[in-house]
Amino acid sequence: MQLGLENKKKTMWAAGLGALAVLLFVYQFLPYFMGGPSDPGSSAQAAAPAAVRVTTHTGKSGKKVKTESLDPTLRLDLLASSEQTKYEGSGRNIFVSQAEPVVIQQPLAPGHTDVGIQTVGYTPPSAPLATPIPLKFFGFASQPGEPRKIFLQLGEDVWVAGEGEIVDRRYKVVHISNNSVEIQDVVNSGPAQTIQLTQG
Repeated sequence: MQLGLENKKKTMWAAGLGALAVLLFVYQFLPYFMGGPSDPGSSAQAAAPAAVRVTTHTGKSGKKVKTESLDPTLRLDLLASSEQTKYEGSGRNIFVSQAEPVVIQQPLAPGHTDVGIQTVGYTPPSAPLATPIPLKFFGFASQPGEPRKIFLQLGEDVWVAGEGEIVDRRYKVVHISNNSVEIQDVVNSGPAQTIQLTQG
């Protein structure tokens, strides 16, 4: 009988020690999960304001510029001063692709070789020419009552395609007419090109 009583005592001691271990664990690590520090030294560090490091450097205009860092507080005075800053660029719009302006020199009067006032003109860049589509349209492959399909050839390869289908993973058949077909290069996103029916 004494054997059963010793097991109960051991069980109760183990349960008590386990509960004590859980309480110590919660006491030590709960502040980390709640977002607060666990020791008073770190709480004093959290209450103190963050250190401010100020560095100065001279910009292109010769003015000293101060940059502050490591301070998480919002500085409304710095925001207000930055709103007053105006961009003084060259006047070129960086969001529009354009060529350099061309300087045109005009003579003072007809027949004079002296150069007078310089005027700046803008010549828009020419649109790139679309490369011709190398497909050859040489016949129809549709039965009466079915959607119209055509034969297309590129080198040794031959495809049968209808409107809206893509050939050679690149060329889309846009429209099929009696003597021609409109095909668009979807890789280069070019305009649709017309390919005439080749006889023979």
